[in-house]
Amino acid sequence: MKASDLFVRCLEEEGVEYVFGVPGEENLDLIESLKGSDIDLIVTRHEQHAAFMAATYGRLTGRAGVCLSTLGPGATNLLTGIAYAQLGGMPLFAITGQKALRDNRQGKFQLIDVVDTFKPLTKWNYSVTDSGVIPRCIRHAFKLAESERPGAVHLELPEDIAGEEIEPSVPQRRVTLRRPNADEQATEQAADMIRAARQPIIIYSAGANRKRITEQLQAFVEATGLFAIGTQMGKGVLADDHPQSLFCMGIHKHDYVHSAIDEADLVITLGYDVVEYPPAVWNSDKSKDILHIDFMPADPDEYYSPAHEVSGDISNTLESLRVALEDTHFDVTRLARLRSHVDELLHKSEPADSYPPTPQRLVREVREVMGRRDIISLDNGIYKIWFARMYPAFEHNTVLLDNALASMGAGLAAAMAAKMVHTDRRVLAICGDGGFMMNSQDMETAVRLGLDLVVLLVRDDAYGFIRWKQAGAGFEDFGMGFGNPDFVAYAQAYGACGMRLEAGDSLRDVLQRAYEHSGVVLIDCPIDYSVNSELDVEHHVDRAVLDG
Repeated sequence: MKASDLFVRCLEEEGVEYVFGVPGEENLDLIESLKGSDIDLIVTRHEQHAAFMAATYGRLTGRAGVCLSTLGPGATNLLTGIAYAQLGGMPLFAITGQKALRDNRQGKFQLIDVVDTFKPLTKWNYSVTDSGVIPRCIRHAFKLAESERPGAVHLELPEDIAGEEIEPSVPQRRVTLRRPNADEQATEQAADMIRAARQPIIIYSAGANRKRITEQLQAFVEATGLFAIGTQMGKGVLADDHPQSLFCMGIHKHDYVHSAIDEADLVITLGYDVVEYPPAVWNSDKSKDILHIDFMPADPDEYYSPAHEVSGDISNTLESLRVALEDTHFDVTRLARLRSHVDELLHKSEPADSYPPTPQRLVREVREVMGRRDIISLDNGIYKIWFARMYPAFEHNTVLLDNALASMGAGLAAAMAAKMVHTDRRVLAICGDGGFMMNSQDMETAVRLGLDLVVLLVRDDAYGFIRWKQAGAGFEDFGMGFGNPDFVAYAQAYGACGMRLEAGDSLRDVLQRAYEHSGVVLIDCPIDYSVNSELDVEHHVDRAVLDG
């Protein structure tokens, strides 16, 4: 057998369904071995897009998504997607080709040190210089990528190693390991802290965006009377229509939901990482007692210094705490009033009807079309903040956004991967014109794969987020505008369906028509960002509301 055959058999043992990537001459042996396997090779039009898709596959399944590139420029194109996975806690396994180790006749052509280049952005990476270590390396890579905190790993496979004939060999078996439970004394101390508190509050985050944690968190808040707030990447862990949900911390200023944290004398965090939401926003005076519950110990920050930590499986920790606190129940009156007030402000008040629509109108009409389990995938732009703040989420991992690397260009890729994982759900990619055009060529990939997918293209003919920041800094509007193609014709050129929101149209009706149309549909939707000043001010809830 060839070493590349063994490599692919090891991938099969790990349960790999897809390899996303752009082939190059240095990995032709691996491509040939994939041809005879059960793994689907998903050829994308850019390596960055392949890495975004693989990372999202990992985010949604818990199993490392796999991406592939050649050496040199192909490898460096993967880097943004690798950083996206690493900072966002998404399991990803990257494979890159490389020149022959023993007989390189091309000199330094396209030759860079990929392993050292990738080192700061991965949990582990390695160059395979001996085919005999392939089974061990792949098992180690998947185990590390998927262990807490999940992230990116990388293997470099030189072309002469991939193509060499070897004695038949077998993969190392994939073994599913249970996460360790937290120390009993640490859990008991956490229960004592909660009992002694006047008004604890829970903040759940990306690390808690798992099905079992959703189940245990709901049982825990119902048993104790505690209320919970999500970060943007945690949206949906507790359904926003649950009576003890206080929705989402949508902007990096004091917003309505932060008033609940003002009330709290103990903040209980679940799966929290300072990379996704700055603790300085909700602990600006560094006075909060913090109870950190996560798979991993806390990464200390000036504004995030937990008084106590419980490290272990989060869902089991919540279950143990619920049992330990079975005689403890907090009064829900004040926070229930706050929830009702914030719900009215963010979700129930009718946004203005105008053309172009405002972000509030966009959020409202998208929510009316999408089901409870349907998925929206947000690229990075100012619209992301409006959706994070105002879009009710009802199930874990139904709002896909990135607030860790926060890279533009990932929204379409994440939506495509989500549709491949959840074929029975509606998926909507929501992209600004700036971010969309960074990887828009992969519309062709979506069409080629036969995906039923809708892209809502939010168009302001500018880098709108940076324009908003520029104005907030007191600078003149400069350097933010650009031209755009006719997006309807652009979609049609790829074999997709193009639609345009016109004056007098209902976005809700246009979206419904898009979902009745099979295949890939792009909706060109202009937007009015004149309401962004709403995000420039702090929002506090009057204590009289809580006092009733």
